[in-house]
Amino acid sequence: MEFLETPAHRFRDLVDFAYDPHFVTVDAGGLRMHYVDEGPRDGEVVLLLHGEPTWSYLYRSMIAPLVAAGYRVVAPDLVGFGRSSKPLHVQDHSYARHVKWMHAFLDAVHIGDLTLFGQDWGSLIGLRLVGEEPERFARVVIGNGYLPVGERPKMDLAQISGAAAFLGWRAFALHSPWFVCSKIVDFGSARSLTAGEKAAYDAPFPSKEYMAGPRAMPALVPTSPSDPAHLDNTRAWAGLARFERPFLTLFSTGDPIMRGLDRRLQRRIPGARDQPHDRVRGGHFLQEDSGPLLAARMIAWMR
Repeated sequence: MEFLETPAHRFRDLVDFAYDPHFVTVDAGGLRMHYVDEGPRDGEVVLLLHGEPTWSYLYRSMIAPLVAAGYRVVAPDLVGFGRSSKPLHVQDHSYARHVKWMHAFLDAVHIGDLTLFGQDWGSLIGLRLVGEEPERFARVVIGNGYLPVGERPKMDLAQISGAAAFLGWRAFALHSPWFVCSKIVDFGSARSLTAGEKAAYDAPFPSKEYMAGPRAMPALVPTSPSDPAHLDNTRAWAGLARFERPFLTLFSTGDPIMRGLDRRLQRRIPGARDQPHDRVRGGHFLQEDSGPLLAARMIAWMR
């Protein structure tokens, strides 16, 4: 597999993100994943998984309060994003490969008994991991995310609207000649990003050759029973249906794609019963809109 590495100078002087980089190799071909690793080595681990088309920078307002509360915070960049390696071709990306790379990452950094916060693809990958290796996770928090299997359940009008919005986004990501990650994050947030924040979201992608990951990911979401991920995600749901450890949803109030999916998680996962589920102000990228509040809610809940 051919891949590129984003030059290090692209990440100099990032706004509110002065964290030392760490790297691990996650496959025999030399692909690397970058991650932030802050807080006490013996602290309880909080794993923050980002989605499309962001990177660990998305969690900059959550990392510091979690560390101040005594937690070790690990925030990786998915392959194709952030400081991680960038495979050159859209077809290099598959759901199965991203799950495999994340399994390899967790093994390489030797973390377990962890609390997951996952959003967007951080949930699609994170919930697969929880379903496959529930013993690795002490708790789970999901914000604006789900684990689809490609079924077509009966939907209300809001969910039909969300499905239409997603299909439009998937077509745009694959085919539009215009694809600027910072503008996508800005559009998907309730607040307006600053110029420095926009520059940070564009930093991983010096040219279109680096952008196969962001282009590929929307098309990897299962939308029919014939999808390659259908069986694996169905098996993962069997594990989630037995997950008794604490499970919390903290969705946003303004996500047109994910709205209502928090209630499905609450109904289907045993550990979600009697938890203080809530919704916070924000768009799809709720970490941009309510990051400190999300961290505060997590800290109070974990304690």
